Amino acid sequence: MNYHCKLASLHGMEHGIIMSPTPSDSAVSLRRASKDDRPLLLTLIEEFCRVDQHVFDAQRVSTALGPLLENDNLGVVYLVETEWTGAPTSTSIRETVGGYVIITWGYSIESGGREGLIDEIYLRQPGQGLGSALFPLLLEALAPFELKVMFLETERSNDRARRFYQRHGFVEDDSIWMSRGISAA
Repeated sequence: MNYHCKLASLHGMEHGIIMSPTPSDSAVSLRRASKDDRPLLLTLIEEFCRVDQHVFDAQRVSTALGPLLENDNLGVVYLVETEWTGAPTSTSIRETVGGYVIITWGYSIESGGREGLIDEIYLRQPGQGLGSALFPLLLEALAPFELKVMFLETERSNDRARRFYQRHGFVEDDSIWMSRGISAA
């Protein structure tokens, strides 16, 4: 069973080895993903599935990504880019893709309009402060979409993730979400 959390209000590379930046010498930014980023996104999503022990189906993922990379009717995909200064000279700057965020839209009378769901969020180097740096950027990027509520879900056993999201304004919802797969006829 999963927990869904909600944010109460929303106002206002290259492939290769990723070096672990530290918050003191790194910066994080968001870049809207495009169709050209599909191969990179598939790699990142496969990494996410491996880390989270989910089944990765490249065809299903690629098909689902298509509309999200075409336009923002169903949601948006952002690449999380990191930049840091390498030692020992401060002129050595490296940029890389450090993860991704996929937001999909919903709509609810109860919420008063458009909702966002953090469908997936993956950072290659968790625990480095990038997630905390990411949330203000994400809320700023989503402001034009006039979201009323942001939802996300975590695994029941993932207390660490829930504590992280709570620090960023998410609260556990009393609702219990249920799901049913719908197969094509």
